[in-house]
Formats: sequence, C-alpha cells, structure tokens
Amino acid sequence: MGEQNNRLGAWLMIATSFVFAMQDGISRHLAGSYNVYMVVMIRYWFFAAFVILVAARKQGGLRAATRTRFPVLQILRGVLLAAEVCVMVTAFTILGLVESHAVFTCYPLLVTALSGPVLGESVGWRRWAAIGIGFLGVLVILEPGVRVFAPAALIPLVSAFMFALYGLLTRYVARGDTAAVSFFWTGISGMVVMTAVGVFHWQPMSGPDWGWMALLCCTAATGHWLMIRALEVAEASAVQPFAYFQLVFAAVVGMTVFGDRLEANVALGAVIVVGAGVFTLWRTRQAARRS
Repeated sequence: MGEQNNRLGAWLMIATSFVFAMQDGISRHLAGSYNVYMVVMIRYWFFAAFVILVAARKQGGLRAATRTRFPVLQILRGVLLAAEVCVMVTAFTILGLVESHAVFTCYPLLVTALSGPVLGESVGWRRWAAIGIGFLGVLVILEPGVRVFAPAALIPLVSAFMFALYGLLTRYVARGDTAAVSFFWTGISGMVVMTAVGVFHWQPMSGPDWGWMALLCCTAATGHWLMIRALEVAEASAVQPFAYFQLVFAAVVGMTVFGDRLEANVALGAVIVVGAGVFTLWRTRQAARRS
C-alpha cells in the first residue's frame, strides 16, 4: 500500500512540476510587459482566496487556520516567499527560464547545508560532499572567469537561497503548527505585503493579457493543490526528487516558446546539481529511517 501511495505521489509531483513550469512561462510573458510587483500581487490575491477556501473547508474552519504558535515566523515565511517569487520572475525576464531554473535547482542543497545552523540537524560527510559537488555544478552553469560574468546570473541563486530559508522556516514552524496553518499564513501574509507594494505599480492590462493573468492564477492554485495531494498520499522524501522535472518542463517551455538556448555548460551543470540533489535527498531519507 505504501509503495502504491508513493507511486501515486510521484505522479502527482510530476504533474505539480508541469503546472508550475507552465506558471513560470506565463509569469515570464506577463512580467515582460508589466511590472513584476503588479503581476505577483494579482497572483497573490487569487492565492489568498484559494487558501481561505481551503481553510474554511477543513475541520475548525478559518479560526483553526489562524491559530499559530509562531505568528512572527509565519508572517516572515509568507513575506519571504512573496519576495522570492518576485526575484525569480525577475530572473525569468533577464536570463530566461532555462538558465534561471538550472541555477535554482540547487535549493535542496542549500536546505541541507543550512539545516545544521538553522535547525540544529546533523549533516554527514557524504551529504556535505554532495553539497560541494552540487555547487561545482552551479559554477559550471555560471562559468565565472570563462566568459564575462554577468551579475544578473546571481539573481536565481539569491532566489534559491531565499526559497531554502523559507523551506527551513516551514520545517521549524511545523514543530508546533499544522501544514494547514502554515499554508493559510503563507497566502495571507504574501497577499498583504504584495498588495502594500504592488498597488503603487499598477498598470493598465490588455484584454488578452487579463486572460493570461486568469490562467496564471489558476495554475498557481492547481499547482499548490497537486503538491498538497502529493504530500498527503506519500512521504515527502519519496516524491521530492520528482520535483526536478520542473527544470525539464521549464526548459522545454523556454526553448519552444521564448527561444531560450540550452548551452552545453548549463546542461552539464544542471545534471551535476540535480544528481547531487537527488543523492542528498536519498541520504536524508536513509538517515531518517535509521533514526
């Protein structure tokens, strides 16, 4: 039964990766014509409505969803994720989907590297070795010293660091809050901060682009729903490696729709980073089983 659940969870995570890749493509299209803050703000309006709907349908309703033992950290998580989304969408418009995602895939390695100082977790030498190899992969992608290094190439790396910190804070608050509580605070906190920023960057939007915006909101809600379902039916450590499919799907969208090029160094570096990440996740799962 557990194996069947993990198989279903893997397919749900692959579907999640596909939907999120489509979301990234739409975000790049809209952010190429409109202010990033406005695009993310409207997306968060829909996201907040979605999390309120989800919370209202669960036992205890909205009152239970608002009860948190870590109000400051929950707000910080939501603000951090909203800021990370803005940074990553900016990377899409400057670097494209392929290179941005190739660098961003190092975030599980950052989670492992920071889990010691932030959460007090033990990280063995094998995982530290994998982290080092993974960051060599990032250097292969960025090619410092080989070509004229563009500071913009660091944007997805900053985004990966922010997302890793968000993930660590999520694990920390999980010690006292349920996933439903964290999901609610993520949407509401992000909506509040993005509204406070985005309203000052409002731009008129064409009719067709409002259609793309509606589709962006739908993909955001669908992607989060699929991810929730994947984590409900299977172990997180079993399905997390399949999240790397987002790199593949995003690369296909970037090359076919936006004309991005898959450079040899980006492909090689991405393979190194993903390989190191999968190994790290496997070692983490083995360590959890032993304990």
